[in-house]
Amino acid sequence: MAENDDSILLNSVYREISERLGMNAAMTIHQMFKGQQISFPIRFFDPTMVQQVIIREYDGTNVRTLAIKYNYSEKTIRRIIKEHIKE
Repeated sequence: MAENDDSILLNSVYREISERLGMNAAMTIHQMFKGQQISFPIRFFDPTMVQQVIIREYDGTNVRTLAIKYNYSEKTIRRIIKEHIKE
């Protein structure tokens, strides 16, 4: 039904998706999630999984590097490592 010329007919959220990702993506998202209310977490990656990677990558000297790489504070990196050591 909807074609590129019809994007003005779209509901605002689908119009924005269509403009950024294309009409096919907007239609796919509509089909997958229509009628649902969705919220997206701030963090893209699962914090539990990231913590496991941080623990694996920690070498005793790279707190700052890990903080930058995974968008955590140095304090949080230290807490993650400390909690792991207690286990």
